[in-house]
Amino acid sequence: MIANPVPTLVHAFDLVVELAAPVEMGQSPAGTRRIIPIVGGQAQGPLLQGRVLPIGADWQTVLTGGLADLDARYAIETPDGVVIEVLSQGLRHAPPEVGARIAAGEAVPPTAYYMRTLIRLETGAPAYDWVNRALFLASGGKVGATVSLSVYRVD
Repeated sequence: MIANPVPTLVHAFDLVVELAAPVEMGQSPAGTRRIIPIVGGQAQGPLLQGRVLPIGADWQTVLTGGLADLDARYAIETPDGVVIEVLSQGLRHAPPEVGARIAAGEAVPPTAYYMRTLIRLETGAPAYDWVNRALFLASGGKVGATVSLSVYRVD
């Protein structure tokens, strides 16, 4: 059998995403639904820098047992004016007592719970075409009205 390459992770950038208050949709057949508007933030790192534009949202579904299905779409504008779309899908779960602390806005260490997202980036700018040709993986956590993510390119 041919040996396939083992993926490696390369730190691409860190994100701080600023959030507005959630819009609660209530209980649906899929779970408790909410839309969390994305209103700003910053991307800083060795491969990408920019500001998170005040457009987009995280469409969350919280399932039985506190498992949150994360589905966010927003954009980063680089210092040279290029807009890069961010498509982020992931999971967050925590023990009930940790989830209550997070919901109260307490600064809970991200090591106390699980939050991971798979990210696709897309742009039409030739100088940033490399983002169209890679997958990204992020880990992080929520603190108050922000989400902090460390984003890695999967090589």
